[in-house]
This record gives sequence, structure tokens and C-alpha cells, in this order.
Amino acid sequence: MLWEWLVMPPRLKNAPATFNCMVSHVLRHFETSLRATSTTSSSTVALRMVSGRSKVHLKHLRQVFQVMRENKLYANLKKCIFCAPEIPVLGCYVSKNGVRADPEKASSICA
Repeated sequence: MLWEWLVMPPRLKNAPATFNCMVSHVLRHFETSLRATSTTSSSTVALRMVSGRSKVHLKHLRQVFQVMRENKLYANLKKCIFCAPEIPVLGCYVSKNGVRADPEKASSICA
């Protein structure tokens, strides 16, 4: 019986860099064709895609999911946000109009 890791094994010093390189390589096509940007940290990938129309956007999502499936990359649906006009990222909200501070966090600073 062959045993293999489903996730990156612990205590590997170069694991985050290896993960970032692999995700960048797998999603490289989408960065130019779909105006997608990806941000990777040790085990988290933030992928932001911009599409003009909702039908086109759903088609693009299917393409990304297919490539992820082929490369055995899995998404945690509880942490995913789909087709949202605005998404929270690192204490800010990002939308097509730009970036704004989280009002709750900003009010605690101003108080």
C-alpha cells in the first residue's frame, strides 16, 4: 500500500515557498487571460477574477475549478466568496471601485 500526503507535511522549511510556486505555476494562464490576480501565503490562496458579465464570470470560474481539480488543489467552500460586489481582505473591503477601510475597524481607531 502506497501512502502519500494529501497536504504539505509539517516542519518543511521551504513548504510555503514551494506551495506559492506551485499555485503560481498552475494559475499562470488565468493571470493574463481572465484578468485574475492571486495572492498566496503559507497555505492560503486569494484569487480575484474580474469578468464583465455574470455568464462569462461563471464560465471563467468553471475553467479555474477544472484546472484546480486537474492539479489536485481543493477549495474550502466555507472560506470562498463567489460573485460578490465587494470582498473583505486584510481588514479592508475591495470592490471594482477600489479599496476602503472596514468601517467597524476604522470607528474603533477614530474613537
